[in-house]
Amino acid sequence: MNYYNEIKEQIINNEITKRVKDYSKNKSDLTTYYNVGRLLSLAGKHYGEGIIKEYSIKLTKELKKQYDVSSLNKMKKFYYLIEKMATVSPNLSYSHYVELLPYEDINKVKYYIKIIEEQNLSIRQLREKIKNKEYERLDEKTKLKLKNSQKYEVIDMIKNPILIKNSSNNEIVTEKVLQRLILEDVDNFLMELGDNFSYIGHEYKIKLGDTYNYLDLLLYNIEFNCYVVVELKVTELKKEYIGQIEVYMNYIDKNLKKINQDKTIGIIICKKNNKFIIEYCSDKRIIAKEYELI
Repeated sequence: MNYYNEIKEQIINNEITKRVKDYSKNKSDLTTYYNVGRLLSLAGKHYGEGIIKEYSIKLTKELKKQYDVSSLNKMKKFYYLIEKMATVSPNLSYSHYVELLPYEDINKVKYYIKIIEEQNLSIRQLREKIKNKEYERLDEKTKLKLKNSQKYEVIDMIKNPILIKNSSNNEIVTEKVLQRLILEDVDNFLMELGDNFSYIGHEYKIKLGDTYNYLDLLLYNIEFNCYVVVELKVTELKKEYIGQIEVYMNYIDKNLKKINQDKTIGIIICKKNNKFIIEYCSDKRIIAKEYELI
C-alpha cells in the first residue's frame, strides 16, 4: 500500500471540499485528519517513525503548503484520541481537539468536550478554562459521575475554589467588596458555578416577621428548575452560616417557589471551608465552596 499517495489524496480532497462546500468544512477536516492520522500510524509501523519527516518534506514541496512534522504528528495523535473516544463530535472543530491532545486523562478530555458542546466554547474560552484548571477543581464524586455517565445534581458542577476576577486588585475585607467583584463580571461567576445558572438579583430583600433581610445573591438554575441562594463570607465557614442560609432557603421555598419547581439550593462562598461543619449539616441542599481571587 502506498501510504504517501493516499495521505496526499486525502489532503487534496479536503482542500477542494473547503473551497467548494463551506457548510461541510468542519466535517471534512475531522474526517480527513482522522484518516491521515490513521495512515501515518500505519506507515510508522511499516517504515519506522522517521517516515513522518519524509512525508512532511514531500507534502510541503508538492502541495505548496507547509505540512511540518508537528502538524502531521498532531493528526496522528488526533486519530489515537478518537480511537479511545470511539466517536468524534461534529460540534467541535479540529482546533478544539488540538487543544486537548496533550492530555492523557481521557476523562478530563471528555469533560472539556462536554462543556464545549453545551456552552459552544470558542478556542480562546476553552484555553481559559484549561488554564484555570476547571476540571481539576471539580469534586472527586462529580468526576466519578461524569466518568460513569451518571446523572449529576446542580451542586455537583460547582468548582472549588470558585475563581473570582479581581482586575482592580481590591482588598477583600467585606462581603460587599466581594459581591461587587462578582457583579463586575457576573457572567464569569455563573460559568464557575456550572451550567444554566441565571442571575435574578443581589441584596434581594425578604421580610422575616418585622425585619427585613437581604440575600447576597439570588440565582435560578434553568436545567434543575430551582432557585439558588448564595451567601458570601470573607471568613472561614462557621456553623451559624448554615442556619442563616437555611432560613433564607426556606423563605424562598415558601414564598417564591411554585409547585412545579424543585426545592431551593444554598451555596455559601467563603474564604476557607470547614468540611466538618458541612459533614454534620443535615440539609444536603447546602454546600460550601472556597473562593480565590485571580
